Amino acid sequence: MELAIEAAGWIGAVMVLVGYGLASAGKLEARTPAFQWLNFGGAVGFVINSGWHGAVPSMVLNVIWGGIALFTLYRLRRA
Repeated sequence: MELAIEAAGWIGAVMVLVGYGLASAGKLEARTPAFQWLNFGGAVGFVINSGWHGAVPSMVLNVIWGGIALFTLYRLRRA
């Protein structure tokens, strides 16, 4: 179980960094589904990891971060 929790955190970190890196390099626009899914997946990984470790501020931040990504995906789908 511990390995799965740590893997979720690391996978989440990679997803957020890949999204940010691609957006910063001009390879991916922030208002695209791909970017938002990377952010959402990353947030979920961080929520799992930080929740397990009792890092409540980080967990709350990433719940909000994931919510923003889902809201943006919803708006993109409606447009």
